Amino acid sequence: MIIPKIKIKKILYATDLSENARFAFAYAASLANMYNAKLVILHTLDEIPNIDRTVIGYISTEQWEEIKQRNIEETRESLLGKRRSNTAIREVLDKFNENAQATNENASFETDEVLVVYGIPVEQIIKQADEKDCDLIVMGTHGHGVLAGTMMGSTAQRVMRRSKKPVMVIRLPDNE
Repeated sequence: MIIPKIKIKKILYATDLSENARFAFAYAASLANMYNAKLVILHTLDEIPNIDRTVIGYISTEQWEEIKQRNIEETRESLLGKRRSNTAIREVLDKFNENAQATNENASFETDEVLVVYGIPVEQIIKQADEKDCDLIVMGTHGHGVLAGTMMGSTAQRVMRRSKKPVMVIRLPDNE
């Protein structure tokens, strides 16, 4: 049996800004360093599917867009401690990336792009991995002990089932 050589040039690191996701970043950065690959960092602001069609009958499209924009701002504020900025989450991810590289002497990975998008996380992860031509998706999940397989985060499970790209799912060690 001939084992093919694996070439990883670009890794999509999907984060929900949780502790699990921060832990998964260590794997994404390590693999990027090992394979001399670039990282694409992605955070998706969640969207409620099919709600657009439902609410448009009650309010105008403009009013609904205004409400959605306020929701994005409120999400940013809650994630970043009341800081208002259109690029606030992107700035946090950029700084996180810079700090990770600065504190790890052996980490010489390059970040290709930091994306903050609005949508359904599973769909955006798969879409961005395809559009950015990533070879691997790395993400964290929630799962502990004996039930880890059944308790794996639904986003991670759905990405694994639907992605045509390899997906590496990282969970926190039991002692974390």
